Amino acid sequence: MPFSLDPKIARLVAQGAGPTVPDDFAEGDVPRLRRVLDEGLAQLSGLPDVPGVSETPFTITTPDGHPLRLTWYRKDGSAPGSAALHFHGGAMIAGSAALYSPLVRTYVSWTGVPLLTVDYRLAPEAPGGTAATDGLSALCWLRDNSDALGVDPARIGVMGDSAGGGIAASVAVLARDHGIPLAGQVLVYPMLDDRTTEPDPHLAESPTLFPYVFNRTAWSAVLSGTRRVPPGAPHPAAARTTHHTGLAPAYIEVGEMDIFRDESVGYATRLWQAGVSTELHVVPGMPHAFDVLLLDEPRHQEGKIRALRAL
Repeated sequence: MPFSLDPKIARLVAQGAGPTVPDDFAEGDVPRLRRVLDEGLAQLSGLPDVPGVSETPFTITTPDGHPLRLTWYRKDGSAPGSAALHFHGGAMIAGSAALYSPLVRTYVSWTGVPLLTVDYRLAPEAPGGTAATDGLSALCWLRDNSDALGVDPARIGVMGDSAGGGIAASVAVLARDHGIPLAGQVLVYPMLDDRTTEPDPHLAESPTLFPYVFNRTAWSAVLSGTRRVPPGAPHPAAARTTHHTGLAPAYIEVGEMDIFRDESVGYATRLWQAGVSTELHVVPGMPHAFDVLLLDEPRHQEGKIRALRAL
C-alpha cells in the first residue's frame, strides 16, 4: 500500500503552509532557494504569542574573530538547572535565530527548560563545518557562564530541526572529541547526509515540503567551501561521522514521508551499534516540518518535550 500524506497536513499544504516549491526552480540556484526558505520560515511569526518568556541577547567572539550572536530564552520563575543550545533550520544556507524566536519561546514555555539560540554562519559564504564550530563556541560560552545563568554544566544538551538538527549532531561529535560532556541531543528530522540525492520513488512525487532538488542545491552550496573548513571542524554532514562511541544520548524523530527518513534511521542505527542510548520515532504519513504545522496537537510535541525535560 503506498504512503499517504496525513489528511490535515494535506489540507494545510493546499492552503499554502510551508515553503512553496516554484515550478520553475532551477537546481543550483542558491539565492532563490534562500529566499524560498526564508519566506517559509517567516510563517513562524504567525505562532501564538507566548508570555512569560524572557530574552537576553549576547554576542561572543569565536576563535577566528567572528562576532557570534546568541540569545538566552528563559521561562519566568523556572530554574530547572538544565539548558540546551538550539540551532535553527534552513538547509544550512538560510534561516536565522530571529525567525525561529516564536518557536523557541514556545518550547521554553512548554518545558521550562532554557534555550540558547545560536545565529551560526551560513553557507556558502562560510565554509562547510563553520556552523558546527560556531556551535562549539556557544557551548563553551554557556559552560563558562553556567553559574551566572543558573545552569548545571552536566545538564546541557543540543537541539535543532532540519539543518539545525544536523548541526546539533555535529556539535555533539565536537563536544565528545573535546572532552565536553553533553546530557543529550534532540534531533528533529535532522539534515545529516549529503548523499541523500537519489529520489526514493515512493516519495519523489509527494509533497515532502523539502524536495530532493532543494536538498541537492543546499548540499552543493554547503560543500562548495569544504577546502576552507576551519581547523578541527567536522565534515558538514554528520552522517559522515565514522566513530560514534561516547556520543550523547539521542532523541530522533522524523516523518515517514520526509526525504531525511532513511538517513535518520541509519544514524540512529549506528548510534545503537556504538552503545549510545537512542530513542527513534518515525511518524506515519508525515512530511518535513510536520510538527510545526501541527503545533496544536500534543501527540506530535510530547516526545521533544519529554526529551528536553529529561536533560
